[in-house]
Amino acid sequence: MRADGLKLKNIDPMDKIAGYIMKKRYDTLNSCTIDIPLDPMDEYIRRKHKEGVDISHMALILSAYVRVLSEFPQLNRFFVNKRPYARTEICVAMVVLKAGGDYGAETMSKMYFKRENTLFDVNNTINNYVTENRNAPDNNSTEKLIKVLLSIPGLLNVGVGLFKWMDKHGLLPKSIIDASPFHNSLVVTNLASIRTTHINHHLYDFGTSSIFLAMGISHYIPLNKGKEIENIKTMPIGVVMDERIANGSYFARAFRRMTQLLKDPALLETAPNPEDIKYDPAIPEKKLYKFK
Repeated sequence: MRADGLKLKNIDPMDKIAGYIMKKRYDTLNSCTIDIPLDPMDEYIRRKHKEGVDISHMALILSAYVRVLSEFPQLNRFFVNKRPYARTEICVAMVVLKAGGDYGAETMSKMYFKRENTLFDVNNTINNYVTENRNAPDNNSTEKLIKVLLSIPGLLNVGVGLFKWMDKHGLLPKSIIDASPFHNSLVVTNLASIRTTHINHHLYDFGTSSIFLAMGISHYIPLNKGKEIENIKTMPIGVVMDERIANGSYFARAFRRMTQLLKDPALLETAPNPEDIKYDPAIPEKKLYKFK
């Protein structure tokens, strides 16, 4: 068994064979753009600011995504070496600009969440993560691992090759997985923070990333309302997915639920009811303890 996932055996045959037909993650990429109405989010952020609580758009997006993962657990699947796995944790990789405002200097590590997290839990985790990585980026586990690999000529090439082989065969230690930003439930980036549009970012073949979200600067989209057309201000999010982890209907329902939550962010203030938290249906009941 992998240190970060449980191999799934009782899944639909078509889902299982997909790993043999599309062996590389770059063979499996589907992408789309979802437009999240901004007015409800902005109104909520202003209301909370008056109450003395600062909430970011990123916190709203990630809180909604964590809630969606608790209801649509297949989004937390991944494929390695043609085999499907259910990830045993919720971790999100996010790029952070280093202190000094140099747009060319970035670092990336991971945040960890629980299915029971509220919006305020997620907001606190993000704030702590950004502060730690922006002010002391060289001290995070990712940067330390990179420094070790660069310390000896030729070690980087050998080390990365060894890591890929070990990852393929489920032998990569948990310590390396924890330090790797490429092993995650989600990669997210906020391109609006540097005043640029959203993109559809590729997934990495190394690691276990199955979904990438890229937030961009707001724009207006036309929306039919009866016989009239209204321009709605939205936040565009470029979504790239590994199509092997779920079918199109599942993705559509999951992101429709995410949009619904962001239209009323107050829904994220309380933890989900335990009976509403779902686990991957392919996980044997005796193995569920690994996910709780």
